[in-house]
Amino acid sequence: MLAGHAVQVTQALEQVTDYWSPRVVGQVNDQYIKVAKLKGEFVWHDHPNEDELFFVVYGHLKIAFEDRADVHLGPGEFCVVPRGVRHFPVADEECGIMLIETVTTQHTGDVITERSVALEKQLNG
Repeated sequence: MLAGHAVQVTQALEQVTDYWSPRVVGQVNDQYIKVAKLKGEFVWHDHPNEDELFFVVYGHLKIAFEDRADVHLGPGEFCVVPRGVRHFPVADEECGIMLIETVTTQHTGDVITERSVALEKQLNG
């Protein structure tokens, strides 16, 4: 995660072994760049103080929302989930993504479940 070094996103994704467990691969100012593999359904949650960007590297991702139409993303597409908006990511098949989140963003916001991943684990793989 050193500045000034190339990061190959697909290679970083190959190192991820657990679904829904982001790994920090870079930082720009107060934003972490993370990679994650997704499969199945996650949990309904929001991030009260931070926006969150989902960028699909491979596969397909649906992001369901309580207050608007679902968003369907394919490779090369991204969606910014605004702060405070409840969302529910779903990947029917394995999907590799890159996330951009403020360094203070909690994995599942204020919703804590057995699937929540602490930031320390995201930083240390």
